[in-house]
Amino acid sequence: MAAATSEQAADLTVQEMARRSGFSEPTLRYYEKIGLLGTVGRDESSGHRRYGPATVARVEALSCLRSSGVTVSGMRRYLDLLARGDSAAADQRDLFASQAEKLAADIGQLQLRLTYLRRKADLWDARVRGDAAAENRATEAVLRVLEQFTH
Repeated sequence: MAAATSEQAADLTVQEMARRSGFSEPTLRYYEKIGLLGTVGRDESSGHRRYGPATVARVEALSCLRSSGVTVSGMRRYLDLLARGDSAAADQRDLFASQAEKLAADIGQLQLRLTYLRRKADLWDARVRGDAAAENRATEAVLRVLEQFTH
């Protein structure tokens, strides 16, 4: 617990920020280069990047957005709207609602793929057991799932 407290109190190195955010070091450097992070402070003696509390909070927000499927342009839009404050509340709502819909569709597709894999496992299990009736049922189930991929 003490390590987390000292990380929060002190500026983070690029390695620490990468570990904490899940972004790679090159991604952090790229995000800085394209302006998503603003100016990242530097250690006076070494010149190495040091992520202060405000930048850490920004990186963590971007990490959440990225893990939710938000693109770089979507992150940029979010930050632009955030800078506008409450006057952009409706736009922020629409941005997040739209991304939530995209994520829900992605989850639906993943659930369908999971069902397909499970039905294929059932089919092969029936073959392993030599159960022709179960194999026929599993084959029909696989075909029903495949039909859903085309709809």
